[in-house]
Amino acid sequence: MDIFKRCYDFIDADIAIEQGIYPYFHAIESKQDTEVTLEGKKTIMLGSNNYLGLTSNQRCIDAGKEALEQYGTGCSGSRFLNGTLKLHLELEKELAGFVNKEMALTFSTGFQTNLGIISAIATKGDYILSDNENHASIVDGCRLSFAKTLKYKHSDMEDLERLLINIPNENGKLIITDGVFSMSGEICNLPEIVRLAQKYGARILVDDAHAFGMIGKGGRGTASHFGLEDKVDIIMSTFSKSAASLGGFIASEERVINYVKHASRPFIFSASIPPANAAVAREALKIMKEDPELPIRLKNNSDYMRAGFRKRNIPIIDGETAIIPVMTYTNDRTFLITKMLLESGVYVNPVICPAVKPGECLLRTSYTATHTKDQLDRALEVFSAVFRKAEEMGI
Repeated sequence: MDIFKRCYDFIDADIAIEQGIYPYFHAIESKQDTEVTLEGKKTIMLGSNNYLGLTSNQRCIDAGKEALEQYGTGCSGSRFLNGTLKLHLELEKELAGFVNKEMALTFSTGFQTNLGIISAIATKGDYILSDNENHASIVDGCRLSFAKTLKYKHSDMEDLERLLINIPNENGKLIITDGVFSMSGEICNLPEIVRLAQKYGARILVDDAHAFGMIGKGGRGTASHFGLEDKVDIIMSTFSKSAASLGGFIASEERVINYVKHASRPFIFSASIPPANAAVAREALKIMKEDPELPIRLKNNSDYMRAGFRKRNIPIIDGETAIIPVMTYTNDRTFLITKMLLESGVYVNPVICPAVKPGECLLRTSYTATHTKDQLDRALEVFSAVFRKAEEMGI
């Protein structure tokens, strides 16, 4: 069989394009901000992970420009060899201090960070216990590892304990969880995970890609949110969300970081973060330290939208983070409502099967500390009008 057959047989996207409901790869023509120019039209952005609004912050932009002038456009090699800049080391030191760990290590992307840490730490004879709704980068990191992966039901601590109790004491155990789950906005049950880890001798890795900048003291993430910073062994996060850049990092004790630096293939064999990206992430971190109210403003905007949705009887999954899922239930209804919202000047992210279970399709909406009340009110009115029209149309 021709290996390209599956490519030629894939026509789902073609059908959606032909029907005029294809929702992906829309071209933005402006800065990633609370409002963007999308295909020539001003659009309120409710689908970005720019939680603190720093992608358009002038200090971050200037930091990137200055790094380009000082260091050039790239590092032309891996951190292991010629690709380490003083800038990388400064950023790592400041990140470690921010999340109260001994040392940090940066990777070229957030996805690669999980590939790099999981495949290095867990190996043959070890067990990984992973939440069933963890991010794809965790799933793939587990696949790269030689450890045996056991998935526990989402946020089901009884199921996690059922798996832990059957692992021999002599085997290494690593529990991995998202801090804030990317689709639902739900915060993991870290206190119970910590209790079980201590009971059964497991280590904990928390993926704070969405939690960093969103929850915890000054945006320090999930462990800080629960006051359990000394109980989480490895904190992982990205720069592509609250840190307004590209890349990722892990933070842990010094001996763990030193091992990963010398054992992680995704780290050793990848070029280092370009200077501008590292400088922007560092400046974003400085702003977070200087303005610890940013996550509070983010929460206030999110709470405002939650209340607005409820008032208008628009079905949502309740929560306490900057991610608010709006329920649309079926694939077709999700695509049609996404299109109607976009035509009315509001961008959201459609989430359909198989990313969610049948009948649980949703619009993933997310918010920014810099959204204005006027923008949020306009978005709510658009939602109200679109959902009313969809009901009238019988969709």
